[in-house]
Amino acid sequence: MNTVADPTAHLAHLDQVDALIKSIRIPPRPSLLADMQRELASNDPSPEAIGKIVASDVGMSGALLKLANSSIYGGRKAKSIEQAILFLGINQVAALMTGLLARQAIPVNSASLASFWDISTRRAQAMVFLSRRLRIGEADVAHTFGLFCDTGVPLLIERFADYATTYADAALEAERPFTALEEQRHSTSHAAVGCLLARNWGLSSDVGWAILHHHDYDVIDDTSTSGTVRSLVALSLLAESAISRYQGDGASLEWSKGGAAACAYLGLSDEETAELLDELAEAFHEE
Repeated sequence: MNTVADPTAHLAHLDQVDALIKSIRIPPRPSLLADMQRELASNDPSPEAIGKIVASDVGMSGALLKLANSSIYGGRKAKSIEQAILFLGINQVAALMTGLLARQAIPVNSASLASFWDISTRRAQAMVFLSRRLRIGEADVAHTFGLFCDTGVPLLIERFADYATTYADAALEAERPFTALEEQRHSTSHAAVGCLLARNWGLSSDVGWAILHHHDYDVIDDTSTSGTVRSLVALSLLAESAISRYQGDGASLEWSKGGAAACAYLGLSDEETAELLDELAEAFHEE
């Protein structure tokens, strides 16, 4: 039956999808993140106010300093939150804080995702590196997207007992989009759930849309789509390729699906791409 031609069936399908979305536990936005977003949205965001928000959580302060002092962010040694803000700027500090809060709010309890946050953090760092190196977009936006693009995965593992199998099978899809198998088996995808989380947490609309489309590589060539979204999706392919190489896995299937489109959009030759990936791998090894 054609659910589009049959209004009753179509409405029933929408109700089922709505019920499914409501059954997935989306963690509430952390209060520290809300405080930070309010300050950033003010007419004159104060580094001192941001510093106080960060300093209100001792564990968060230490973790932020460790990240701020990594080679990915320039390797300068900040000895205090104030210095970290001075070196990185309040937007990048806010992006790092958002990532740390996400790690607290979205625990990963599945053995199949033991390295989930390590890889997500690595991807976020790679996105910052590429954004700065290619002078494309804002580094803090790239960081936030890189960290959040796969956050739907642990939420779906919590919701569906067999989702870990689906995720592993989808990673072996050589031609179809990664999300096609997820949609087929569960009527949703980690990209859709990650987009919903981004919206609920007050992240930028560009970050949310990029999360939704980060396995839809046709969007890279879609001139009606925001340039920021297209750039984030293109950069994410480079980041994933670098991580795959760093882990010794060789070329990824995702790169074979969208790598050419990404390089064309970013204006990179094969030689320039190889050089960038080598630089990124070196930065990873310096961590």
